[in-house]
Amino acid sequence: QLEGDRRQNLVDELLTRHKQLEASYRNEGPEPDMTRSSLMAGGAKRGITNPWLLEESEETRGLGFDELRQQQRRIIEEQDAGLDALSSIISRQKQMGQEIGNELDEQNEIIDDLTNLVESTDDRLRNQTRHVKMVDKKLESCG
Repeated sequence: QLEGDRRQNLVDELLTRHKQLEASYRNEGPEPDMTRSSLMAGGAKRGITNPWLLEESEETRGLGFDELRQQQRRIIEEQDAGLDALSSIISRQKQMGQEIGNELDEQNEIIDDLTNLVESTDDRLRNQTRHVKMVDKKLESCG
């Protein structure tokens, strides 16, 4: 769109210059010699600069509208391919993150089960220790 606008501006400027040259040729308007020299100077003496002319890259210079459109489509296709690759990578990382989360959940369950077993064993050990102490006291009292 920008390239089309730029080229339309160029055509409009050329038409305006053409009309000015014709008017100058017929000696219409003020100071025809001044107008001719400013027209032939390419706008530099008039102080008019076209920013579109300064920004055109080597890649697009001399390309027609259809060629520019094809180049733009090619660039968009390349960007789409890059985005597809990035999407694939992000999907894989998401899958890996979910798998890591699942593994952590399983490990936490194992740790919880182990904690319960250790607490149960600790309780049984205390009970047995008390029982041994009672048996030891009875032994001392009996004999």
